Amino acid sequence: MQTVLEVSHLSKSYGDFRAVNDLSFAVQAGEIFGLLGPNGAGKTTTIRILMDIFKADSGEVRVLGERPAAVRARVGYLPEERGLYKDLKVIEALVYLARLKGTDETTARRNATTWLERVELQDWGKHKVKDLSRGMQQKVQFVASLVHDPELLILDEPFQGLDPLNVEMIKNLIRALQAEGKTIVLSAHQMNLVEELCDRIVLINRGKAVLYGALADIKRDFAPHAVRVKTSNSASGDLTGIPGVKEIRPIGDALLLELDGTTPQAVLAELVRRGVDVQSFEVASVPLNDIFVQVVGQGGDVT
Repeated sequence: MQTVLEVSHLSKSYGDFRAVNDLSFAVQAGEIFGLLGPNGAGKTTTIRILMDIFKADSGEVRVLGERPAAVRARVGYLPEERGLYKDLKVIEALVYLARLKGTDETTARRNATTWLERVELQDWGKHKVKDLSRGMQQKVQFVASLVHDPELLILDEPFQGLDPLNVEMIKNLIRALQAEGKTIVLSAHQMNLVEELCDRIVLINRGKAVLYGALADIKRDFAPHAVRVKTSNSASGDLTGIPGVKEIRPIGDALLLELDGTTPQAVLAELVRRGVDVQSFEVASVPLNDIFVQVVGQGGDVT
């Protein structure tokens, strides 16, 4: 698979403060990649190096196979600190920003019109930016990051300031962009949305990568030694006395069995032997939010 973004041993300091510390990761073509971390972890500094806004002290970055400065027009960037020209009409602001990326005016205007329709702002193109609500401006800023049709899209907190309906809209648009062949780097604090969207992630803490890889693999590594079982009546009576099950507790419409000295396969075999009507059986997973809290709370000392 083609590597679209490669960060190798990246470091950046501000005086005595090391914002990014020997950071390495890669993003593959066509994936939604999560760039995560607590406030002050080094995410924004890393993104600004990727965008050639900051220069690294050491290490190497390749974006679309080139140095960042050579491919600015092929990358879209939604910064955490929003900035639109408030006195410009929405359509003119979008056309102007697209032209800065090398898009001709006819294409820029067509793209801007199309995208305003996709974010349900088609009636606001002739209004000044300052006349829009905060949520509307957020959607315009999202459009501004991709109106020039970039190959790689870097989104820093794209759900910020949006109500649940618009969060769902932007989430669906991100999925649609992936389906259209775009590669997306997503930085967000809403772990549930990251979990829904991302194929792989890197979690940065104190400038270092403390978790990196396929999200499914990471969740499996952090899975508690437990299984979630749903039976015809989900009553614990049928499940008592199973060797190696130390605790049973309800969780939604199912039961969580904590294991000690046995395996999920052995538990399932025992349920079948007992003739229990098992409707679902799965190894319990842990939410990404809990993994984030655990790793960052421990200081990020994970290899």
